[in-house]
Amino acid sequence: MVSELWAHTLKWADVDPARHVFDMDDDTAEVLASLVAPLLPSAEVAREDRWRSLDSVTKFLADRYGRWACGWNWSVGEGDVDGGVVEVWCCSSDSVTTPDATAPLVVEALREWRGWLEDLTDRFADLAPPGNAPVTSTDRWYWERACTRLVTVVADRTQAESGWYGHCMQVLRWFLAYSGIDEDQAQAIVENAVGGRFGSWTAPDVPVVDAVSSRFASGVGETR
Repeated sequence: MVSELWAHTLKWADVDPARHVFDMDDDTAEVLASLVAPLLPSAEVAREDRWRSLDSVTKFLADRYGRWACGWNWSVGEGDVDGGVVEVWCCSSDSVTTPDATAPLVVEALREWRGWLEDLTDRFADLAPPGNAPVTSTDRWYWERACTRLVTVVADRTQAESGWYGHCMQVLRWFLAYSGIDEDQAQAIVENAVGGRFGSWTAPDVPVVDAVSSRFASGVGETR
């Protein structure tokens, strides 16, 4: 899959719901499923070939709604894309059956992914420090709290399965970008804060999260 359609490469500008309108009622969902169905492989396609056959679906959704939609099949665990949050979709080898049965599943997965992005936006708004004043000791508390809560919620939604920390670090970068911090700076802050402290198949314990959150807040303070 080309990098433009790879969910791991999505930046906040790509996924910010405020920039990408998406209204999907049941009638619209039915229409979308009818458009997706012809793009899907049949059940007779070899299991190992079904993953590549979904590229056309991802491209169609991204062209129609924006790049954010390429996360539609970012499922929990070792699915099509490692370490995501989507539970409706398992993986191409198991979720793809007949086109008519699979198309509504694709739509539901897209809606679940969008719901996650909207949920994150609400959390970002609640967690962001007030104003744009220089970092103070009180302000630092906001950044530490934000990191702790975001790590916790991502670990929960991904079930801390294979590769979950990749999306966790991405969400932390998104939060910094939402808060007005440059993308390159955000990446450096998050990489320094996490620094290999998270691993697959296990949620981080409290001391680890506390250490990451402290380094996260310190990194933000150095940019302000």
